[in-house]
Amino acid sequence: MDLGITGRVALVTGGDSGIGLATAQQLAAAGARIILSDVDEAKLQAAAAGIVGDVVAIAADLTDPKAVARLSEAAGRVDILVHAAGITGPTGDFETLSDDDWRLALDVDLMAAVRLLRAVLPGMAAGGWGRVVLLASEDAAQPYADELPYCAAKAAILNLAKGLSKAYARKGVLVNTVSPAFIHTPMTDAMMQKRAKAMGCSVDEAVASFLQEERPTLELRRRGEPAEVAAAIAFLASSAASFVTGANLRVDGGSVASLAL
Repeated sequence: MDLGITGRVALVTGGDSGIGLATAQQLAAAGARIILSDVDEAKLQAAAAGIVGDVVAIAADLTDPKAVARLSEAAGRVDILVHAAGITGPTGDFETLSDDDWRLALDVDLMAAVRLLRAVLPGMAAGGWGRVVLLASEDAAQPYADELPYCAAKAAILNLAKGLSKAYARKGVLVNTVSPAFIHTPMTDAMMQKRAKAMGCSVDEAVASFLQEERPTLELRRRGEPAEVAAAIAFLASSAASFVTGANLRVDGGSVASLAL
């Protein structure tokens, strides 16, 4: 399928691994020029070296407004923004989470997107063409009691994207979200390694028990792969998605049990 993005410039955050890296690889294969960003310079450069195509790596801490401004200036024209950077953040019982815990999750998982969007949307609108894909999560629609700061931030991402889709559609800029669930990334690797250690079992056994106990509605009974999420993102970033805006595409193996969101 021709995505119609040859020569388009795609800024991909969270690009040193997982969903961000898989998305950059697929967009590069479709002919896009990639601006790859993440916070760790060494990991980012190693990831960029593994992508076949036109790739520039620019490290940036998206919690720093000045760093976001430098990233935007260095990137220049941006036609496609895929914002995959994020953290699970502090977890635990609601009463144990401090204001600082909440601020950290909201700063990384919500405000980083706000900063990036302020930087790139004017240029997209001026050019009359743009694609924005923000990474939300199953947690936005189906919150978990021990991850509430992350869940709240991802629900805000859905609302932000929907509002922006209304503000920018007639300027040629389409804004959508993708909501993954339990994807095979370094983030869930760390979760499962911690679980395996606590249970005294293998990581595979930890994954199986997590699916059974914590994600019983994830019907495909496995972790998703980053490339499976990237395929959905690549579609929304393409010319083929020319009549899709304000949508949330779930790539969750059936994990969200409701119709809402």
